[in-house]
Amino acid sequence: MQTTGDEFDDRDAASFESPYASIIDRLTAADDVLHAAQIELTRVLADAGRAALQRAAQTTTRPRGMNSDMEMRSIAAEVAGLRRSHDRRAQNEIDNALTIVDDYPAVFDAWQARRVTREHVDLVVRMGCGIGDDLRPEYEQAAIAICERDIASRVREPLRNLAARLRPESFTERHLTAAAKRGVWVTHGDDGMSELAATLPVLIATGIHDRLTAMAQSVKDARQSAPADPNATHSTDAAGEAFGLHASAAVDAGDPDLRTMDQLRADALSDLLLGGAPVVDPTYGTDAASPLGAIRARVQVVVTADTLTGVDDAPAEAAGASLIDADTAREVAARSATWDRLFIDPVTRTPVETDTYRPTASMRRLLQARDQHCRFPGCRRAAIRCEIDHTIDHALGGHTHIYNLAHLCQRHHSMKQFTNWNVRQLGGGVLEWISPLGRVYREDVPVPSVCFVPESASAPPGQPGDSGGPPDDPPPF
Repeated sequence: MQTTGDEFDDRDAASFESPYASIIDRLTAADDVLHAAQIELTRVLADAGRAALQRAAQTTTRPRGMNSDMEMRSIAAEVAGLRRSHDRRAQNEIDNALTIVDDYPAVFDAWQARRVTREHVDLVVRMGCGIGDDLRPEYEQAAIAICERDIASRVREPLRNLAARLRPESFTERHLTAAAKRGVWVTHGDDGMSELAATLPVLIATGIHDRLTAMAQSVKDARQSAPADPNATHSTDAAGEAFGLHASAAVDAGDPDLRTMDQLRADALSDLLLGGAPVVDPTYGTDAASPLGAIRARVQVVVTADTLTGVDDAPAEAAGASLIDADTAREVAARSATWDRLFIDPVTRTPVETDTYRPTASMRRLLQARDQHCRFPGCRRAAIRCEIDHTIDHALGGHTHIYNLAHLCQRHHSMKQFTNWNVRQLGGGVLEWISPLGRVYREDVPVPSVCFVPESASAPPGQPGDSGGPPDDPPPF
């Protein structure tokens, strides 16, 4: 009997994946044991801390503050001796357990119920430093909702932004204080290398990295498309000479340029800072869109209309990075040639439409605003560095519509195409990934940290405070 290709593929896949299934089952069981042990360990360490504090309260031979410190040191030394670790580390673990159990009970309950992970809990506690007792319950509930939507590495910035809004001083005040500490420093290392570090405002740092990445990618593309003929006008050697200050140390004359993106970024930074421009432009004479030196940084900023017009000073967001102060957002708005207005779904708080009518360009902008990053579970590669993928292949009848499009990085785009990972759209940008073993992973739409929330206190038209016409003062930009 003749065997069809489909039958062979199914049988071959089943035999190939069966060892994985048993491994995943064992991993699941081990993870259950580890979770229960982490919960119990946190409880025990918190109990140890409470016992030390209670004992200190009953001791009158030393000042109260010293009593607490000495008792905590004592129990920490006991724990450290048992676990063969340093007593300072043990004391930090006790303090952290007390904070989780006593100060963040709702987060601890969510961890017990496996709604969030230990990594989520640590982030919530770390980002919540400085929030007062009166606002902590509000922070807890909002933080849990954020953590339930995504993995820990993706919620760091949303949690930081949430905590920033709940602190008593305004974001602009905190930004001015932090900006006063900006600086550049060098740390010398081994083997003739040093680290050059800088503390800069978010937009500037993000823009610098984006421009370096674009320049490095341009060099990489140029060397890949260079003619093979060594006598050609633009050879592989020319591409290898880009950012010539350090290229000579890594590439001998005549050798192919094998520098990585990180190495290309570092060499571009060196050339720009020391020479003011790339030493050699490998894109010259090619089909590149623009010369290497003309590449400019791209940063996506999300800001409310009220902030732009000066109604309030709420911070804006540099997508994929962090919050920026209102004054900087207005300055960027004044210098930018184009802005897209986003309509936000009041229930899901996700972008659903832009107000421009150029289908291809507007869809691209909307998808970048909606997705923010690669939509494969756990991937954080920015949308502007990803490819727009048809969930249902265009060749198989899939439409070019936002409900059939999502950003995937090159790695996960290829994996979707050439492995047994499958994905479908559930509506509203929500993706459901199905692994080769049949496991389902839901990928929700990232929620922007800056949302459009109506002010209930605003006076309706015709009421006192509403002149019925345009504002007297122009926007502050």
